[in-house]
Amino acid sequence: MNKNTFDYIAERADILASTDASTQITKDAANAWKDAVAAGGLDAADAATEQLLDTLEGRPQSIDNVIAFCEGPAKEMFGEEAAAEALAKQKQRKANGAKWCDCDACTAATEILAKFGRVEL
Repeated sequence: MNKNTFDYIAERADILASTDASTQITKDAANAWKDAVAAGGLDAADAATEQLLDTLEGRPQSIDNVIAFCEGPAKEMFGEEAAAEALAKQKQRKANGAKWCDCDACTAATEILAKFGRVEL
């Protein structure tokens, strides 16, 4: 793995490991990647990255799932007005071509997955 790719993943792994938007599984996978490369450097990065990719695959929420959340559970969690604002924002994002949730965790995960051809942005 070249240094630019390594740095790209490292930056996003830091986000995945620290953001409240990440699930514990995602945080653990990001921390495992960081631990593996800390111990083995660039030589360990390829294998660690494959494991991270495998864990991340299927985790980012699609824009359609985010819209469904805004139409349902978000109303009870955040109130009608906040849910309606979020719904309008997400529908506009979809109309503009967005495919994925725009939270920190989903953004970092989709960027890593896209870098390796596992999803399209």
